[in-house]
Amino acid sequence: MASIEAVQRLGQSIWYDNISRELLLSGEIENLINMGVTGLTSNPTIFEKAISGSTHYDKALSALASEGLNAKDSYEKLAMEDIRSAADLLRPAYDRTKGHDGYASLEVSPTLAHDTEDTIAEALRLFAALDRPNTLIKVPATAEGIHAVRRLIGHGININVTLIFSLEAHRQVMEAYIAGLEDLAKSGGDLSKVASVASFFVSRVDTTVDNFLGERSSQGKPETDALMGKAAIANAKLAYQSFKTIFSSSRFAALKAKGAHVQRPLWASTGTKNSAYSDVLYVDNLIGQDTVNTMPPTTLTAFMEHGKAQATLEQDMTSAEHTMDSLKAAGISIEKVTDKLLIDGIKSFADSFDQLIANVEEKKALLIASGDENLTPA
Repeated sequence: MASIEAVQRLGQSIWYDNISRELLLSGEIENLINMGVTGLTSNPTIFEKAISGSTHYDKALSALASEGLNAKDSYEKLAMEDIRSAADLLRPAYDRTKGHDGYASLEVSPTLAHDTEDTIAEALRLFAALDRPNTLIKVPATAEGIHAVRRLIGHGININVTLIFSLEAHRQVMEAYIAGLEDLAKSGGDLSKVASVASFFVSRVDTTVDNFLGERSSQGKPETDALMGKAAIANAKLAYQSFKTIFSSSRFAALKAKGAHVQRPLWASTGTKNSAYSDVLYVDNLIGQDTVNTMPPTTLTAFMEHGKAQATLEQDMTSAEHTMDSLKAAGISIEKVTDKLLIDGIKSFADSFDQLIANVEEKKALLIASGDENLTPA
């Protein structure tokens, strides 16, 4: 049985990729924190499931409806209440680690993914409204989002840069963080109060690459079968090497001397999507210093039951490089794969957000029409 504390001793934090009012009210989030979980992430899909499929928000939603709030503003108030509650539960970890850990994340609207100015405005507004030092605002790693990251870090806002798939996007995200810290330092800001993680997505890479490999195999190239299920971990391991290089530079050293934290890689999308693979594949193989792994419920349970707490992130680096070279030789462009995954990821979150707002509007209408605070639309 893997211990969260054992993973922490290896330099990795375990966060929970889930939230709902029910989990907060039942004490389940608090129990996980007591077991060693030191952070929490959310996204539009998670909130869509939480709010649309539960009666736990109905009383609050009915009150918001009576105030005349629209569906988007109602969702924001419900989500922020949950994130504040989670942040309060995580505050002891934040204080104990002097701001290194103990964060809860809330995402800007995915409809703003290609709008730098509106992303900045919304992130500033949400961070101020949450009013908790241990919250992170999630901003997607589009070109426009990365521009926003630098300016938000320069304002002293904690940022979780999400939907990172490629090594180049990751490099740009790290550059934006460091440049933002330099801007903050010039304006006299306190660098020790700013936190950021770079959410590097994992399993989705294998899902897409494996499809291409399957096509190659069916075309009479069975030698590509040996690459199945290896691209995502190789990609993440190379990203970690890039992280180590950038944050060991003299440029960052000057900022570190002023109290700056590194921008930790956060392994996201770590639930195994192919049942032929280990259900802890993207946990066991990515444990290393100065990293975070945010796990969905089934993955966290599986890891605690039969995962292995070992420093694996820098093992088999030669194999990781060979995997990437072999994919290129097989005619698979990892850059094209990751570009498409970013586009698909933005669309998926935007679709979930639109569905969430539609469901909130529907539920509001039912509550107003019936006067019943315990109705959930089918």
